[in-house]
Amino acid sequence: MKNTPPRSLTRWQLRSRSVELGRRTLVMGIVNVTPDSFSDGGQFFDPQAAIAHALALLDEGADLLDLGAESTRPGSRAGGAAGSPLAPLVSAEAEQVRLLPVLEGILRARPGTIVSIDTYKAATARAALAAGAEIVNDVSGFLWDPEMAEVCAESGCGVVLMHTRGRPEEWRAQPPLAPDALLAAVRQGLTAGLTTAAEASIAPESIVLDPGYGFGKGIEGNYALLARQAELLSLGCPLLAGLSRKSFLGRTLAPLFGGNDAPVEKRESASVAALVAAILHGASIVRVHAVRPAVEAALIADAVLAAQ
Repeated sequence: MKNTPPRSLTRWQLRSRSVELGRRTLVMGIVNVTPDSFSDGGQFFDPQAAIAHALALLDEGADLLDLGAESTRPGSRAGGAAGSPLAPLVSAEAEQVRLLPVLEGILRARPGTIVSIDTYKAATARAALAAGAEIVNDVSGFLWDPEMAEVCAESGCGVVLMHTRGRPEEWRAQPPLAPDALLAAVRQGLTAGLTTAAEASIAPESIVLDPGYGFGKGIEGNYALLARQAELLSLGCPLLAGLSRKSFLGRTLAPLFGGNDAPVEKRESASVAALVAAILHGASIVRVHAVRPAVEAALIADAVLAAQ
């Protein structure tokens, strides 16, 4: 770790405010308003259930919430072009019907909550920002909707640019990359997203980068990326890590489950271990399903960093 730059103190500029990054790790709680997400699909599809879950995550210590309404699990049709045979199953209109009542309900109950919208659709981002969202979390890194960068620039919102290797329906068939090649691909993809952001006049201080664990990286590739994550700090932006309950963790736990991947509900301890590694390798924000264990683990990891 001494050979890589540490995370630095900075302020992340959001739509209506800014937040400090780097002094302590921020915990982003996940709220999936979907029937089919890999971890909790269907549990919070009802708007009132989703709002109640969001408020519970805030009570557990979440600093911000990430609200999504379309699954990007492996094999899904997320990111396909409209009108194509692989067009998304969730249209922008349907996505907004799912998202907006939940967003509005959260903000009514807890004014001032920082809400991120997990979408790659510009129309959904525009509607959510108008309803009070502060951040757009685009898993495609501005690749899947050419209007997204302009929407983010116009609103002045915070932006999470994630690296995705291909589209979800392609991930299972992709050949693995050697660690150096994978890191180069992630760096190249994130750099391209930063270039698009600059061309749209998005302020650099509005941008956080996400390496995209589980998004087309392969089992071993995710670990290679995590081990070298801090090298991405040289791109000049804070890092967000989303490792919670990912399938590569379940695969690693297989010896404890008779050779089968650990089921999603048995991956929480592994998720905590992975998020600690991510923090020690430079992540300023961690995106999680279970907030309280993440808050506790982040306190310990932050204490280690402060003692260096």
